[in-house]
Amino acid sequence: MRLAAFLAVLVLGASAHAASLDGLPVEITNASEPVLCAEKDNVTLNLTNPQVRAFRIEAAHPAYIGGLQVDRFAPDWTACPMKEEALAQPMPQRITLYETIEWQVIGYREQRFWRTSDTTVTVGDRTESNIHLIQLWYRFQDRAEEVLVLYPTDGYWRARPLPPSNLRWTAYGSSFLVGPVVVEGRPLVKISRVAFDPATKTFTLTYPDGNSATVRLSTLNQELIGLDVVFARPVAGTPFAALRSMYVTEFNADAARIAVREKDAPGWREEAIMPFRRANATDLWAGRLVPSRHNTSAPDMVFNAFRAEPPAATAPAIQK
Repeated sequence: MRLAAFLAVLVLGASAHAASLDGLPVEITNASEPVLCAEKDNVTLNLTNPQVRAFRIEAAHPAYIGGLQVDRFAPDWTACPMKEEALAQPMPQRITLYETIEWQVIGYREQRFWRTSDTTVTVGDRTESNIHLIQLWYRFQDRAEEVLVLYPTDGYWRARPLPPSNLRWTAYGSSFLVGPVVVEGRPLVKISRVAFDPATKTFTLTYPDGNSATVRLSTLNQELIGLDVVFARPVAGTPFAALRSMYVTEFNADAARIAVREKDAPGWREEAIMPFRRANATDLWAGRLVPSRHNTSAPDMVFNAFRAEPPAATAPAIQK
């Protein structure tokens, strides 16, 4: 029984960096800019295709995770002008929105969040306002693990797999946006309502223009976390998703390399993330091939399986 479960994890993990082969190509454009501060998101990869209604996002442990002995995740405020403001933030109010033995949803209210919003948050049959951060926790090996976060006021997500056998904890790294991406000081997605269904582990996002999306947690194991996204209608006129990360140098980055599988290409195109300009691709990987001094254990990010129509049916349970 244990061997079967172990093999299942290996099979699921192998899909993290595989090509989706038959997906729609999307336009990937790079709006990144150089910075000296490691705590500022300066990497932006925009994904655009007015036909896309469904796709998949994965956060997968980097290739070097098995050999990692020292993890670094403390903030690096070198050359950061906003250090004093960031460190002076008061403690937020913590609210338990949902809890079972296995799962927990926590909300936070910040006193001074960077952007005001009237987003409504519903978890099960409970509705709250002024929630600036939602955390999803899963109990694994007798310990609660935070695996997914969403900032409803600006649409930023972060995800991470369960920790590997050689580490007790891993760091968050890159963020991503789901929905119509606009720029107001920085890229963001405006959300008027967030609803989470604990039974199906599905977030429903309602946007101000009336469009909506579901983001379902479909895979969670010690290799990767997978999210299946479906829009009620395609996102036209703006990117439908974006990757946000940071890069100062190769040794001080959350994402340093990019690989894309361009439509009908016989192989992947790989290059450093900052010089990259654009691609029309069915698959996108962004991450690191060598350990960084910043968030060393943070996951790589994968976007693929772009579809004009959502799958006919979705699995009711999380694959582990």
